[in-house]
Amino acid sequence: MPQPRSSLVSLSDTPWYHVVSRCVRRAYLCGEDAHSGRSFEHRRGWIAERLEQLAGVFAVDIAAYAVMSNHFHVVLRIDADRVQGWDADEVLRRWTRVFAGPLLVQRYLADPESLGAAETAAVVEWVETYRRRLSDLSWYMRVLNESIARLANAEDGVTGRFWEGRFKSQALLDEAAVLTAMAYVDLNPIRAKLAETPDSSDYTAIAERLAELQGRASPAPPTAGFRGGVSRAEGANGTVNLLEPTDEENERPRLQKEPRMAALPRAPLMPFDATGRLATAVPFAFEDYLQLVDGTGRVIREDKHGFIPGGTPPILERLNIDPEQFIRTAGRTLRRFGSAIGTPEHLTQCCVSRNVAYLRGIRAARALFERQAA
Repeated sequence: MPQPRSSLVSLSDTPWYHVVSRCVRRAYLCGEDAHSGRSFEHRRGWIAERLEQLAGVFAVDIAAYAVMSNHFHVVLRIDADRVQGWDADEVLRRWTRVFAGPLLVQRYLADPESLGAAETAAVVEWVETYRRRLSDLSWYMRVLNESIARLANAEDGVTGRFWEGRFKSQALLDEAAVLTAMAYVDLNPIRAKLAETPDSSDYTAIAERLAELQGRASPAPPTAGFRGGVSRAEGANGTVNLLEPTDEENERPRLQKEPRMAALPRAPLMPFDATGRLATAVPFAFEDYLQLVDGTGRVIREDKHGFIPGGTPPILERLNIDPEQFIRTAGRTLRRFGSAIGTPEHLTQCCVSRNVAYLRGIRAARALFERQAA
């Protein structure tokens, strides 16, 4: 039985999560369909772009992502403290970038003095509701998936679901789990034999980072020509008008017009910080991480298991991760865990906080995160 999302996503346990979302029937709705010969590659660009656009609206930072042909992965951090620092105007401005908002909120943003005391009090209540939602993983994923579903269904001229049911999430309980999840995600195209090197792995965070490092622009998603011409499309849960969102709000708020969504600026990927003192950064040195991903990518072959060429990267030694286990399981590590990933100690603590007797992955955690002394 699926666990309630509230028990799987608990910021008191960790702000870090690995998220996966799949197309319906696992069909090739984002890549190239070998059966029909039709290419959907441009939709991978939509997803990569929208991930970063929404990170600039929500209190979310993107550490890694990979958009595959029928699903995508993202490793992200939710910053609950950041959203608390936004004043009422900032919360409302951010919310109305993606949702139309009720008329009362629109009036407040246009002229706060025009509202009476009761109307202002109602707006204040909405502000606190929106503040919670802007640091909520489910709301972030809802906007992401619903906006992509509308685009794809409108392009195909069909109705119905584009994504499978709920997105899947795994809590990343410690630095070792964050590193493992990021490497797994960035190596996805190589593991699937869609690319040979990290820099040639299209629609991944690692390729985007390397392009920026080398002074090259990352591949721009093709957005012109289609988005502005949509009149109606089927969303994740029903038919809506993209160009004329209604003012019905709160339980089922309507997304903004797609041209306005498409104009949202993309937030940068999370930086790396080897000191680990900057909460809003990946707690590793980028050089160490790049060595790990590049080296692991070179040995992900069915007939070649072993250590990373040139010795064990310092990042594995620091986090006490067994190098051989890391290589041997690089393509399936996250599948060996359930709703949380971490060292045995942190998984045990998570069991206590969730009030459950067992979490899948304890055996894998012992093999991977308890490196045996030489």
